[in-house]
Amino acid sequence: MNTDTQNAVTAAAMETALREKFAPNLLEVIDESYLHDGHPGANGTGFGTHFRVRIDCAAFAGVNKVGRHRLVYDCLQPFFALGLHALAIEA
Repeated sequence: MNTDTQNAVTAAAMETALREKFAPNLLEVIDESYLHDGHPGANGTGFGTHFRVRIDCAAFAGVNKVGRHRLVYDCLQPFFALGLHALAIEA
């Protein structure tokens, strides 16, 4: 459980990483952690563990769904070490 707010996973930090990597024309990063309170992977704070990403960008052109998801997961990989537990992707 990560309770260090300095290293907490935030929607803003994830959005910054995705914007820098993909320059998307559509991007929403939504913290849905409060919906998963008490579930495995939840940290008891109601934030920072479960996120939804809606993204569209030129880098996804011609890439299948699995490939788009892999690109997003690769970009956000450092956040998993900080407490990100679940990621729903709409790409």
